[in-house]
This record gives sequence, structure tokens and C-alpha cells, in this order.
Amino acid sequence: MIPLVAIIIFLESGEKTFFTQERVGKRGVPFKIYKFKSMKGVCPVNDPLLSKDEEERITKFGKFIRKYRIDEFPQFLNVLKGEMSIVGPRPERQLFLDQIITHIPKYAEIQKLKPGITSLGQIKYGYADNLTQMLKRARYDLVYLDNLTFWTDLKVIISTIGIVFQGKGK
Repeated sequence: MIPLVAIIIFLESGEKTFFTQERVGKRGVPFKIYKFKSMKGVCPVNDPLLSKDEEERITKFGKFIRKYRIDEFPQFLNVLKGEMSIVGPRPERQLFLDQIITHIPKYAEIQKLKPGITSLGQIKYGYADNLTQMLKRARYDLVYLDNLTFWTDLKVIISTIGIVFQGKGK
């Protein structure tokens, strides 16, 4: 599926098919997260915008792959590289991580874990468009931190599969 999605992205936009961005991983180590590119043009490097601030750049196919979370599939490369796990807190950019920790100091403990492709915060809250929403989602990641079990991970994976097939992404 990855080659097919890459070809469609290239045919629609004529641009690179993958997007990378620096995120904070386990123990605060930065890494490049991989995603399928769903927007036209180049992302501002020094201006950490949230995707809601760039809605006009999202392509038609980009909306589709976001809705079904297909844009996240390349993150399995991050899992293979050992930078991420399948389940864990969503990796944030340093600027936003710092803001969350300022409001919720306990959130610094999240860095004990590898970030995940999916998380309790993602299934219970979803994507965050601003700091207030990030703080609400962060509380679910803290619940996850306090309930690390195989069964919790299995529940998160099963819930994620349901969300993907229902197209509840945005």
C-alpha cells in the first residue's frame, strides 16, 4: 500500500511523497518522524504551526489519507528504527512539549516511554489544534503512563483499528 499511496501523492502534487519533522522521543532524544505528505508546498521551518493553521495547503488526497490515518503508516519505519513503538504517547515538537510541561509538570515523565504511532490520548481525544486541546489529550497520556500493561496496549490497538476503519481522523 505504501508505494501506491506514494505514487498518488506524487501524481497529485508533483512533490516529495514523504514528510519528516523533528519530534521529541524517549529520554528527550529528538528524532525525525515520517509521514506521508498531505499538504502542498514546504512547511515553515522556524514557525511551528499546527495543521489547522495550514488547512488551505491540504490536498484532496491529503484529506482522505488523514481521515483514515493512512498518513501515519510511514511511522512504522520509526518503529523499525527503535525510535517509536506502536502504542505510546504521541511525540510532540519541543516547543509544544515545553508548553505542556509548563502547565502539567508531571507530563515530563512521559519521556520515560517511547512515543507511539497511536496512544490513549489519540483514541480518547484525537488530534489537538491548540494548546488547550493538547493539555486535555496529555491527561490521557498520563493515565496511560499510570496503567502500562499488555491489555491496555491491546485495547488501544483495537480501538485505533476501529477509528481507522470508521474514518474518524481529520
